Amino acid sequence: MNDSTVVRTIDAIWRIESTKVIAGLMRMVRDVGTAEDLAQDAFMIALNKWPEIGIPDNPGAWLMTTAKRLAIDLFRRNKMRDQKYEEVGNSSELYSEDDVDMAMDGEVGDDILRLIFTACHPSLSQEARVALTLRLLGGLTTDEIAHAFLIAESTVAQRIVRAKRTLSAKRAAFEVPVGDELKERLSTVLEVIYLMFNEGYSASSGGSWIRPMLCQEALRLGRILAEIAPAEPEVHGLVALMEIQSSRFKTRVNANGEPILLMDQNRALWDHLLIRRGLNALERAQRMGRPLGPYSLQAAITACHAKARTQSETDWPRIAALYEALSRVMPSPIVELNRAVAIAMAFGPAYGLQIVDELNSVPSLKDYHLLPSVRGDLLVKLNQMDEAREEFERAASLTRNERERDLLLKRAEECNNGVK
Repeated sequence: MNDSTVVRTIDAIWRIESTKVIAGLMRMVRDVGTAEDLAQDAFMIALNKWPEIGIPDNPGAWLMTTAKRLAIDLFRRNKMRDQKYEEVGNSSELYSEDDVDMAMDGEVGDDILRLIFTACHPSLSQEARVALTLRLLGGLTTDEIAHAFLIAESTVAQRIVRAKRTLSAKRAAFEVPVGDELKERLSTVLEVIYLMFNEGYSASSGGSWIRPMLCQEALRLGRILAEIAPAEPEVHGLVALMEIQSSRFKTRVNANGEPILLMDQNRALWDHLLIRRGLNALERAQRMGRPLGPYSLQAAITACHAKARTQSETDWPRIAALYEALSRVMPSPIVELNRAVAIAMAFGPAYGLQIVDELNSVPSLKDYHLLPSVRGDLLVKLNQMDEAREEFERAASLTRNERERDLLLKRAEECNNGVK
């Protein structure tokens, strides 16, 4: 394995393990900024050492152990040795080096949930909560977060820095809240888990189309929340959405890691156990008798796809109606773009194209690659191949995901050859 391959592998490991390391450190240092800094320092040590010594059998445990040692060194420098050593010594379940593996697989799960509620502290603005939590739990860079919200990277960076300072000043408790405080933070926690899942389902950058580990972590957190807040329909709605979407993972890429679009997926290979779990969670949300919120509506849309045995059996008029409802409870240009696709499938591409063309003037979608991608697809259906090719090429120039870029360029080439 050459050095560049090792570095890429280490980066992938960091994306998977960083949340666990930061959550474990939070139990020790009780400060979000310090925990993230120590985890980053451990990562830098790995970048220097692993190309020489090889990647450890349990890289997550190695990172946790290294970060713990850095934390203890920090306590020494801050003249807190006696107090902190006593705390660390009394917490052998998490910090004994002999038990690192158990710590990584056991209590750390609870620590991750505590971390997400800490990052969603009510002293922070909604925007700051989301940015900080995606950074700490999703392992997303400031650039990726900015891309998800269609805002400037500098804005995201400022929000994260201010959020860390605020939490440090407030000495925010590292715990899962209860009662009214739980409800107060729940909407942000749901939003963050939703965005984590989306990043894993369609990676915004890098060489992989999907990041299954990120989706699995988001789904795990959602299931835990459903136990903590069983009377909240949107919790079950989000779990339903993630369960059904996860059922398609085996069919979203081919053996070479290339994307397979929904219309071309082999539905027989979808995970029907996950579909049943998702439909049950959706039914649980609907039984509560409240108007469907954004996650339940999206789950209902995915359920339409899951229930259709073939692409031709998909109830597109119902999907279009659900997107109309979604646009009222969660208005956004992206929801409108998805509604355009549903309308095109239900009533013809010309109707969808009319909506898409109206979105061309929306500033936040100026560099959003899916806008020209959708427009190109509709133009293909209308047999306007030259214009479609230009749209696919523009979409390819905007996306930061290598697999998606290859797919878009392939579609542009197919337009040259007159392939629909």
